[in-house]
Amino acid sequence: MRLYQRRAGQIGGAAIVVGLAVLVSWSFAISWYPSPKSYPFQGPSVSAANGVIEWPVIRGGGAAFAYLTATIGADGRDASFQSNWSDVYAAGLRRGAIHVYSLCRLAADQANNFNTNVPYTGDSLPPAIAIDFEPGCTARPERDVVIGEITRLITMVETHTRKPVLLKVSRRFDEQYRITAAIERPIWSSQNFFPPDYAARPWRMWQASDLRRMDGAPTLINWNVVAP
Repeated sequence: MRLYQRRAGQIGGAAIVVGLAVLVSWSFAISWYPSPKSYPFQGPSVSAANGVIEWPVIRGGGAAFAYLTATIGADGRDASFQSNWSDVYAAGLRRGAIHVYSLCRLAADQANNFNTNVPYTGDSLPPAIAIDFEPGCTARPERDVVIGEITRLITMVETHTRKPVLLKVSRRFDEQYRITAAIERPIWSSQNFFPPDYAARPWRMWQASDLRRMDGAPTLINWNVVAP
């Protein structure tokens, strides 16, 4: 019995240690962001899923800009984009708009969706196109078709915004379609904690965390830095 109790106590103690280690690791992960000395220009990227954000508080936490999801595919619109677009500007932050690309919709229709819903403003950041395998879309066209469609989307969006787009390409999408090797536009790469190297060219912007906790945001948010 005593041996059983001793072993039970050891197991319980080990479980507590593991639990504390997990808690410490999680606390570090949600509070971490790259050093402002190395990357002075930093900011979040958010959508309606992140809830109502207090942008003056986010600015006070070190943000210099914010990217806001605006449109999805050919007819999706982010419910918080218009309010975020105004509130970010009012808080004194630079702002940029994101279009979420879909393999299941024509590029021209997607560009019309973005151009209709995102106003032209001369002081905005370059628009971004987020490119990944969209949930619910099983289409996997040939590479030349995908490159042609994305190029068409870029051309139409750039005509509206008068700025070159950022290509926010996921690792898995770029591994299959090699978009960053085919299209000469600034790259926005994603990888938690460690600078990514999967793109064919050096990244211009890095999503360094998708789980940062900040005052002013009711949920964990994506946190990004611009290459120095």
